[in-house]
Amino acid sequence: MLETIAIILVILWLLGFVSSYTMGGFIHILLVIAVIVIVIRVIQGRRL
Repeated sequence: MLETIAIILVILWLLGFVSSYTMGGFIHILLVIAVIVIVIRVIQGRRL
């Protein structure tokens, strides 16, 4: 579930980065959140 959300956030960030319309720092905050979620999922996956 969290991994899916992280992938969606990364895709939205890429779309915002490519398009001429950007929401300023908000889209970069979404990217940071997505990266953090992915790292947490990787760490939890290795523990199991």
